[in-house]
Amino acid sequence: MLPLLLASSSTYRRELLSRLRLPFVCSSPDIDESHRPDESAIELVKRLAEQKARALADSHPAHLIIGSDQVAVLGERIIGKPHTFENAREQLMAASGASVTFLTGLALLNSQTGHCQVDCVPFTVHMRVLDHARVERYLHAEQPYDCAGSFKAEGLGVSLFQSTEGPDATSLIGLPLIRLIDMLLAEGVELP
Repeated sequence: MLPLLLASSSTYRRELLSRLRLPFVCSSPDIDESHRPDESAIELVKRLAEQKARALADSHPAHLIIGSDQVAVLGERIIGKPHTFENAREQLMAASGASVTFLTGLALLNSQTGHCQVDCVPFTVHMRVLDHARVERYLHAEQPYDCAGSFKAEGLGVSLFQSTEGPDATSLIGLPLIRLIDMLLAEGVELP
């Protein structure tokens, strides 16, 4: 089996990938993550996931490189990482009582052959009706400023959800393991 490389510095993705009990290393790619004009959210996450994987191909020949990128979509608006308390509060209040779809782009690049599998896995969260006090308590407790849409689903973020729907709950955290397993199997990886 070719060695696995996770093209990410995300602790969330690292924790998820470790569930598969396969050895892997991490390296953070340096790419421009700007949204292009007229690019859909699905096209954006697929492009960025593939770019992250390809950015490390020269420095890691003969590897299986995993790239992933995620955005949250509210209506037609892409919601990124808030970075600040104020932005997070605004994002969560806008999502109150609405549905937010998380789109996770996933790429698996065989840097030896150049073969690259790319997909997008959606996951929708239906939000509870939220008030300012609840949002502020959540933000002070969880500080999800590095999470798309201000949701830390592996923590208290789940308390803001009314219900969820999608093919793979791990995609909500940023690395859709079910789809990744399909890709790894297609590359001949034997899972424990």
